[in-house]
Amino acid sequence: MATIIDGKMLAKKIRENLKIECEELKKEGINPKLAVIMVGNNPASKVYVKNKSKACDEIGIQYEEHLLEQNITQKELNELIKKLNDTKEVNGILLQSPLPEHLDINQAFKAISYRKDVDGFTPSSIGKLVMGVDTFISCTPYGVMKMFEEYNIDLTGKNVVIIGRSNIVGKPLSQCCLAQNATVTICHSRTKDLKEHTRRADVLIAAIGKANFVTKDMVKEGAVVIDVGINRNEDGKLVGDVDFEKVEKVASYITPVPGGVGPMTIAMLMKNVIKAAREQSNENSTF
Repeated sequence: MATIIDGKMLAKKIRENLKIECEELKKEGINPKLAVIMVGNNPASKVYVKNKSKACDEIGIQYEEHLLEQNITQKELNELIKKLNDTKEVNGILLQSPLPEHLDINQAFKAISYRKDVDGFTPSSIGKLVMGVDTFISCTPYGVMKMFEEYNIDLTGKNVVIIGRSNIVGKPLSQCCLAQNATVTICHSRTKDLKEHTRRADVLIAAIGKANFVTKDMVKEGAVVIDVGINRNEDGKLVGDVDFEKVEKVASYITPVPGGVGPMTIAMLMKNVIKAAREQSNENSTF
């Protein structure tokens, strides 16, 4: 049976350390602040935003919310982002996705100052990640890497297979694993003989958003399995991309859903906000 990677426990430990760090910053006259922008009334987005607000409150990070109408124009959205870029008291800017179809999310990300890009989605942040330069790392990939660190899972020379090539998870996570000297394969909807790839994986990461997609016969004995997916099955139960009960029997380590990668994503967002506040207060910072 696999060792369960407890993301909930690890996220709690990280938040407790961040609370101490936040208190220390405040003694120095630095008050970390996150600004969140949400467009429209997407129910899932409301839940995510609420969770981020609670995490800020727990750690001591100031929080402000900008709830925009569904029909806002690109120009109005970009103007708000510019205003927040220019507001010294705001250290981090988070644009909650998805956006309404008439808005260009990449254009909006591009408008966010790289020094306040706590989600790690701007072209500058992604470019620095590829180059191995200090930057903000997208929160979910960052959380996965912290899990590897906590459980002493060394990626050096390992075959890492990532199912999913999104800009939010798959692509940045591949760069993070490469930086740890792994050999990385990214699979997607057009990949031929998917099982042939996954069966060779020492570390298998599923991030496609399909309930119970990864089955036991797709996993090599002793592989580390990271489940990034969050789905509802036919019974309305929260499940991941991995058939947990069966895959657990062959994996060496596995993340559950819920309680795995999810809590880590918000914890790493908080870590990025603290990092942003510290760097912006340092006159000699080259970040």
